[in-house]
Amino acid sequence: MLLPFACFVSLIGSGQAPVLAPDTTSKGLLKDVDVLEKTYKALHPGLYRYNTPSQLDAGFAELRNRFGRDRTLPEAYLEISGFLAKIKCGHTYANFFNQPDAVAKELFDKPDKVPFAFRWIKKTMVVTRDASAEHVFPRGTEVLAIDGIPTERILAKLMQVARADGSNDAKRIADLEVLGASKYEAFDVFFPLYYPTASSTYRFKVRKPGAKRIETLEAAMISSGARQVGSPKLDPMSPAWALTYPRADVALLQMPTWAMYNRKWDWKAFLQSSFDELAAKSVPNLIIDLRGNEGGDSVGDYMLPRFVKEKVASENYQRYTRYRTVPQSLRANLSTWDPSFYDWRESAKPDPNGFFKLTRFDDLMGSVVSPSNKPFRGKLYVLVGPENSSATFEFAYQIQRLKLGTLVGRPTGGSLRGINGGAFFFLTLPNSMIEVDLPLIAQFSPEERPDRGVLPDVPVQPTAADIAAGRDVEMSRVYELIGKA
Repeated sequence: MLLPFACFVSLIGSGQAPVLAPDTTSKGLLKDVDVLEKTYKALHPGLYRYNTPSQLDAGFAELRNRFGRDRTLPEAYLEISGFLAKIKCGHTYANFFNQPDAVAKELFDKPDKVPFAFRWIKKTMVVTRDASAEHVFPRGTEVLAIDGIPTERILAKLMQVARADGSNDAKRIADLEVLGASKYEAFDVFFPLYYPTASSTYRFKVRKPGAKRIETLEAAMISSGARQVGSPKLDPMSPAWALTYPRADVALLQMPTWAMYNRKWDWKAFLQSSFDELAAKSVPNLIIDLRGNEGGDSVGDYMLPRFVKEKVASENYQRYTRYRTVPQSLRANLSTWDPSFYDWRESAKPDPNGFFKLTRFDDLMGSVVSPSNKPFRGKLYVLVGPENSSATFEFAYQIQRLKLGTLVGRPTGGSLRGINGGAFFFLTLPNSMIEVDLPLIAQFSPEERPDRGVLPDVPVQPTAADIAAGRDVEMSRVYELIGKA
């Protein structure tokens, strides 16, 4: 059994600088809760979107109660993740990619992952790619239990820490799929933490494609890096998107990510040249594939002018921040990429509702969308799904609201009530050293809207049989629509 991390100093070799280890004693964790509460209440603009002040206070009290005894680092991480999930914000979580090395090494970097990629189809785990040394998981295999625990029960457990906006459980389920294309994925993180084992193998109960019989098999655990073999990796210097012409009358723009902040590739130039080309060729049909794309930069704002025929109001959610200037007492544990986030100055206007109305980003997702002089005049189809929960959610909403194209696939992530994001602080809790993301801008709808994502115009739900056969039923549905058109 792991011992709690005490706050101690280890010396790495003679003369080396001291390295602090995480402190997960009760005393240290309770101090972390104090920091978390003071910082979030002062700076998080969406804290009370789905919780009343009394509900949030009860959540902090419960977290303090759970930290009434010493904890291991995995236990502390799970407790903090469970608390953050109650805020119901898709951008508020203990971000896997932002953890200090000492935390990431202890929690994430172990060969304790399932040896396949999978999707959840009607709460059933369905293999999409076999990465096992034993080669026992053909595509389309239904995994019914792991080490005797039904996978449906595992899903229910992990949903308690999955991130999503509001009541959008479709996003939570999608967040717990393993695509095998990222260093860290939520299922890989939380499943071994909730269900630790000393073994180097997992025992699976499965039903293989076309079979009626359920069988039990054993397979070795794997590292996420080993499972990534064969998965596409995006080079920061290479194009992240591709424009192709699968048919003479169809253009396909594949956009697996809009996270452009760390890329040197000129994505704006790519969009300009691509849409100029589409206009020059008078392509009658354009498919934009956003499946699996959570969001990132406001890429959609650079595409919308190509689709509108006249100036239209880009119905903008009101943007608010909780503060104008970050108190000096809170700054020690915060970091970010843009120092101006510490002081919004005159771009944050006091509002009667107790927030500050933010005007700084009015140029993006702005009040008016003006048509391009080289517009796309064909039919637009956008493939969407529950992963679309940030900038891609906003784009899907605009396409549907302005009737610019047809959304095909599954309901998006996000929430029509509004989401939090746009700018962030990274809050490192000083004792456990666990980092939690802190979104700084909240979008609020000027009117009452449902607590859900954007519903597709043409819903399509893949099945386990589709996965086994390698059928892309969502893309096929688009081609059916093009044929009918």
